[in-house]
This record gives sequence, C-alpha cells and structure tokens, in this order.
Amino acid sequence: MKANAGTIDRALRVIAGLVLVGLAVSGTIGMWGWIGVVPLVTGLIGFCPAYTILGISTCSMKNS
Repeated sequence: MKANAGTIDRALRVIAGLVLVGLAVSGTIGMWGWIGVVPLVTGLIGFCPAYTILGISTCSMKNS
C-alpha cells in the first residue's frame, strides 16, 4: 500500500470524518453519520482504495 493521499487531502478527510462521527454520536444525523469512519481511517493511514481504482494520487511524493 503506497500512500496516495496528500497532506491537505488527509487533513480534510480526518476533519470530515470527525465531524460526521461526532454528529452521529450526538444523535443529530442518526446512524448515517457513522459513514464518517471511512474518511477518518483513510485520512489517518494516507491510502484511499478508490484512488487506486481510479488512478488518482494527491500525494506529492514521487513513486519509485
């Protein structure tokens, strides 16, 4: 698994994931908020499987 998510992308994913999970915990948006776990995890590990399928990379590191 090579990193394919850049710094800004990762930060936005973590923020969005935390907001969604927080809203789910508070009962504001119900069970759908738990989908925020996906961007949270992908932001923390820096790898997005969908990016691999689509051939996208926002990571500025050069692949060897």
